[in-house]
Amino acid sequence: MNTTKNIVRLVMAWIAMLAAQIATGMVIHPKSPPNPNPLLFLTVYDAFIVLAIGTAALRSEWRDWRLFRALFVVTAAISLANWIEGAWYLPNVGIDWRGTLIYDMISLAVASLLWLLVFRIAPVPESTVSSILPERSFVQKSWRFAVCSACYVFLYFLAGTIIFPFVRDYYATQHLPSGGQIVAMQFFVRGPIFILVCLTLLRMFRLPHLSGAVAVGLSFTFMSGVAALIMPNGIFPETVRWAHFCEVTSSNLVFGFVVGWVWGQAQRVSHLAHAHA
Repeated sequence: MNTTKNIVRLVMAWIAMLAAQIATGMVIHPKSPPNPNPLLFLTVYDAFIVLAIGTAALRSEWRDWRLFRALFVVTAAISLANWIEGAWYLPNVGIDWRGTLIYDMISLAVASLLWLLVFRIAPVPESTVSSILPERSFVQKSWRFAVCSACYVFLYFLAGTIIFPFVRDYYATQHLPSGGQIVAMQFFVRGPIFILVCLTLLRMFRLPHLSGAVAVGLSFTFMSGVAALIMPNGIFPETVRWAHFCEVTSSNLVFGFVVGWVWGQAQRVSHLAHAHA
């Protein structure tokens, strides 16, 4: 019964996101390249976003404004990080980047509010983990943050190097920053943003160490890569899109898993029955 109700909630959340985007689009009209299948792209994109963030919401213990905050922070932070890179790398594709960011932030805020209404009455599942993010000192947090950010840079360059032969000609028509600028941007901006996203997801899922890391990796990948690249988008030629799809999904899956593993709590509650003794 709970499974059926949760599926219904996810469908309602999907409809809510579509409604939020359509309503926002009636007011804000950012310029973008023509999409061959705009409605199909939007429905598929929203389905992956809702599947990822909705599953986390159903697992979360939050059912008040903290859930709204988490839903908005996760989705808006991913959108912001992708906007930063897109505006930097793709100045010649005919996108109104400023208008696109405003549209995304408003539509996601409205969607997050509607999601709260959908998920707030869902039962909170029991967790077998005593503490998802245990108390740590400033030094312990700092080295974890630095390691994860460095991991993101490494994975970013590793995956990018593998696919570069397939995208070289396309990016010859765009603006490529210097290597030092790219490292700085990934280490100090996009890496930290994505770490905070993954930590929020980890806190929402409330799963044991390995399970939590896998859930964070999958959820983060669905939202940061699969959703935007699984369908033709009017920006990338097909060869470039599929190259980026393989690049982003593989590297972000590993990155999300690493963050979940490094920051997660391995200790389980030994016997749940003791809590009722």
